[in-house]
Amino acid sequence: MTQRVKLAVLFATLLIDVIGIGIMLPVVPMLVRELSGGEIGAAATIYGGLIALYSLMQFLFGPAVGALADRFGRRPILLLSLIGLGFDYLLLAIAPNLWIVVVARIVGGIFGASVSTASAYIADITPPEKRAQNFGLIGVAFGIGFVAGPLIGGILGEYGSRVPFYAAAAVSLLAFIFAWFLLPESLDAQHRRPFRLKEANPVGAFFVVARYPAVATLMVIFVLAQFAERMLEANWVLFTAYQFAWGAAAVGISFAWVGILFVFTQGVLVRVVVPKLGEWRTLTWGLAIAAACMASIAFATQGWMLYAIIVPYVLGWGLSGPAIQALVTSAVPPNEQGILQGAITSAATASGVFAAPLSGALFGYFIGPSTPVHLPGVAFLVGAAMFVIGLAVAWRPLPVVPAAAKNPGE
Repeated sequence: MTQRVKLAVLFATLLIDVIGIGIMLPVVPMLVRELSGGEIGAAATIYGGLIALYSLMQFLFGPAVGALADRFGRRPILLLSLIGLGFDYLLLAIAPNLWIVVVARIVGGIFGASVSTASAYIADITPPEKRAQNFGLIGVAFGIGFVAGPLIGGILGEYGSRVPFYAAAAVSLLAFIFAWFLLPESLDAQHRRPFRLKEANPVGAFFVVARYPAVATLMVIFVLAQFAERMLEANWVLFTAYQFAWGAAAVGISFAWVGILFVFTQGVLVRVVVPKLGEWRTLTWGLAIAAACMASIAFATQGWMLYAIIVPYVLGWGLSGPAIQALVTSAVPPNEQGILQGAITSAATASGVFAAPLSGALFGYFIGPSTPVHLPGVAFLVGAAMFVIGLAVAWRPLPVVPAAAKNPGE
């Protein structure tokens, strides 16, 4: 099977998976609000805590999943993650109370490894000079999935808060079947490495990949940017519902708009901009644009403004993701790509552990009666500050030296 065909099969698998994720996005906050009594301030805090719990599970288990992918290959781990996510959706569909929602988010966090495993898969089959373009395919899958998924979820949500979760579970099963029959393994036996418990944890995984030049700096930038992104994600549904009275359908349409922009950015623009500017310049420009746009969102007074502001945000930050993935994967050898992606997952989700509850708490406080200033978009200002700090770290580019493969016993 050629590289092009493998990428096409992986893309289709991810696309189906992301549609399932997208279906439930517009309705999870509404389910939480329903089960918590209907008060938006309390629901915001609980929703932030659930996102933090999901992130904590990914932080704790991401390196272990990556290490297992380096030991047994990418295919079995990807299949396992699809089954786990399907079970997560079913639990959400039948949840009679918030405790079952908590269990579901724990399951989803543990098994939510499809994207990190897919990233390792792409690194396996793609030469370094083409990785930014091919990593853009993940963004394209997310873009299309977030066009179709939230639209479907928003429409289904009008028929009941549980209906979208059943649909998401069915889509996850479809992705599993597709991958089972069509997706080949990408990591051959000679490039696999033993599973070591001391490396299959967030601290150990970081020390493994931080041995390579530029990786530690890139990880810091990635964490700061992800912190900002999580602030945006955790507050979007709550902010738009409060500020503009958006329901499930309106939120779904907004996610679809973001998805369309991601498809264009990472499917088309990344193949033009990154080769011309280079990965480091693309990264710094993306961080600068994202900071300005996120600060602007905080002061939006009408819904149409969000649609305008999000255009340069996605065009800028959407280019930075593939660029930073290309840089960091080029610095790590083939038999450590899985543990690298696990470390990246842990680093990114660690930011979510703090960003999500902080975002919910800030939102609840700054719309409450005791706030000194009414500012429902305050979380976006904090996110903008994180992008600015990341830009300061990335200002001086570091040389990225391609790493040679390590022997399995090293």
